[in-house]
Amino acid sequence: MLTQAPKGTKDVLPDESYKWHYVEGMIREVTRLFGYKEVRTPTFEHTELFERGVGDTTDVVQKEMYTFIDKGGRSITLKPEGTAGAVRAYIEGRLYAQPQPVKMYYITPVFRYEKPQAGRLREHHQFGVEVFGAPDASVDAEVISLAAALFERLNIKNLELNINSIGCPGCRPRYHEALKEYLSGQLDQLCPNCRQRFDRNPLRVLDCKEEKCRQVVASVPVILDFLCDECRTHFDSLKRYLDAAGISYKVNPMIVRGLDYYTKTVFEFISQDIGAQGTVCGGGRYDGLVGLCGGPETPGAGFGMGIERLLMVMENQGIEIPQPLNLDVMFITIGDEARFKAFKLVKDLRLRGISADMDHVGRSIKAQFKYADKLKVPRVCVIGEDELRQGNVKVRDMVSGQEETVPMDEVILYFERLRKLG
Repeated sequence: MLTQAPKGTKDVLPDESYKWHYVEGMIREVTRLFGYKEVRTPTFEHTELFERGVGDTTDVVQKEMYTFIDKGGRSITLKPEGTAGAVRAYIEGRLYAQPQPVKMYYITPVFRYEKPQAGRLREHHQFGVEVFGAPDASVDAEVISLAAALFERLNIKNLELNINSIGCPGCRPRYHEALKEYLSGQLDQLCPNCRQRFDRNPLRVLDCKEEKCRQVVASVPVILDFLCDECRTHFDSLKRYLDAAGISYKVNPMIVRGLDYYTKTVFEFISQDIGAQGTVCGGGRYDGLVGLCGGPETPGAGFGMGIERLLMVMENQGIEIPQPLNLDVMFITIGDEARFKAFKLVKDLRLRGISADMDHVGRSIKAQFKYADKLKVPRVCVIGEDELRQGNVKVRDMVSGQEETVPMDEVILYFERLRKLG
């Protein structure tokens, strides 16, 4: 057990980390273009934040949170999602006093005690965006547009955008009653969890993944038929914004999301390339969440996206992620004096932004060349007795095999010229 990662967790080893760097780099570039700034919140929060914010009837709070009592007797939870922590930071940092809207994004680990599955581990990584302080449907469309822009940058195809409106506290109770009336005659066909939630939050039944529950809800009343005028107008505006942006979508009244804080818009980007539960990105509007968590009444919208799932879609679609060069140059040395000289040159090159290294384990000259070849280093610099005596370095192109002699005091200029030539 000592040498095994805990169940539901996974190492990102050095040979794989470049894929994460690539995706995260694209995330930072796209969010910059949309005017979002990064927020970093603690890995753990007070449990009450999630009970109140996420909803105590959700699977997340009831079954999936990593919760413990700390040495001060406080109930602490590893964050199972990113929005609640961002809301808490918005309130505590008094960001509501700044010009609105406030746009933020995060890349963070999240933790859920659930059965590990492909692309969804007990510790996984979430990219999320949140916009506070703007009630217009243009914000809902913008966060959807941001996700779509990222997918386009990553060359991901065949994603289906599903949208819905789940109304507001004003019109949703009427739908709850209609839903209860429909389900009441079929309670014995629901799973134990859905029977338990039936009275408190029947909307959760629509989000259940159990096959028998999905069969029961296949013909439920449609929530879109119960929207108030304000929610209907908001949803119509969202569709017009998406049409204007050329973003195709499907209206799916079964999309409700698994968290209690959503109001009005909910959406999911779904891929058929990662199995039955193919949601890659999900989000919506949460106009009551800031107030619920102790802040001023503030509208909000955002989404969460699993990075593991994103990478899985890319792999399944055969999308090549460019692998950066490991090094620009490797120094191959013969003798101690050559090693000391190489160490100095390596340090100077690194200071100029040129990645360089040398042998650190005492390999033979032949083994040093093999090592450089395995690392796919484009050039090596050879320093031996002759080079030390003449004050030169022999530079070999590892692809063409061509060699040239460069004075030691011009090595840095030589590699800077190469960098400019591309």
